[in-house]
Amino acid sequence: MDAGAPPQPLRPAGWINRLAASPRFQAFCARVPGLSGIARREGAALFDLMQGFVQSQMLTALVELRVLHLLADGPSDAPALAARLNVPPDRMQVLLQAGAAMQLLRRRGTRYALARRGAAFIAVPGLEDMVRHHSVLYADLADPVAFVRGESDPDLARFWPYVFGATGPMDADVTARYSRLMADSQRLVAEEALAHVSLSGARRLMDVGGGTGAFLRAVRARYPALDLALFDLPDVVTQAALPADIARHGGSFRTDPLPGGADTISLVRVLYDHADDTVLALLRKVHAALPPGGRVLIVEPMSGGARPDPQTDVYFAVYTMAMQTGRTRSPAEIAELLRKAGFDRVSRPMGQRAYLARAITAQRPAQEKGAQSVNVG
Repeated sequence: MDAGAPPQPLRPAGWINRLAASPRFQAFCARVPGLSGIARREGAALFDLMQGFVQSQMLTALVELRVLHLLADGPSDAPALAARLNVPPDRMQVLLQAGAAMQLLRRRGTRYALARRGAAFIAVPGLEDMVRHHSVLYADLADPVAFVRGESDPDLARFWPYVFGATGPMDADVTARYSRLMADSQRLVAEEALAHVSLSGARRLMDVGGGTGAFLRAVRARYPALDLALFDLPDVVTQAALPADIARHGGSFRTDPLPGGADTISLVRVLYDHADDTVLALLRKVHAALPPGGRVLIVEPMSGGARPDPQTDVYFAVYTMAMQTGRTRSPAEIAELLRKAGFDRVSRPMGQRAYLARAITAQRPAQEKGAQSVNVG
């Protein structure tokens, strides 16, 4: 059906959907105790879907104006904050009220204070930079139909030049901001992965595509005796803030073989930046670099697959679509790529905070016997 055609009458397939779509049934539910609560919750949920963009934009305003930081010093009212931030008082009142409705602020009479959620927000490293970064993604989504059809030219891909290789000089401030964003968020991802994956028994771990070394620093803190190495582009590894005893290998996994010697290789937020053929080629290089019995660790946000996930199947799936180079894969899809690369013993996905990352491990068979089946939920 053409997107510009007049809307057609809704014809739900199932009887439950037909009931839910009936105005008479909706009115009936609103009057019946028990059902009325369900009706209100569903109505509120539908409205939240509609207003999500406005919420995110008001969050951006709170971040850019540093309202949360100012209220961390103590409660204030709209006129006082308006005078400090050069915002009309009536508009500042609307922003503060929105912040309180989102539970970032707490209203006390005419004054507003920082709420627990707001305090947590400004304490999470990289979160404010991520919100600022969304201006690029939102601009790319200005025409969502053209975006989904692949008819737009997203700017987001140009913010990550390493995906394509060198694309010319980058603004120093932009480079520093997004390098900081990656480093801060990588630390949170590392903490989530290491809380669920044990590296006990490993002797040498090489982090491929590890950037500034945030994952390796987290590993060193938890496993101080483990021998560590970093593999990334030459310009990247020279800037990584790592102890001198951590080996650095400069190269591109697209064109260069991976160094040997590691019995564990980690790929942290690497696969979802690339297309399937690139990922499969990389996994085959990982397989070749590992000894028999060696293990690969994959950490990144993953699609819910048959059970769509509200964070990864909306935010990360759209984000990677805008980057135009990779995609957010389900654990089953990653497992299939691992199988094709020659790995077996693929673990079920680990991790409780899908919006940060989930982890999967696999092993190079001790005795190569060809492709083997995997079982990933």
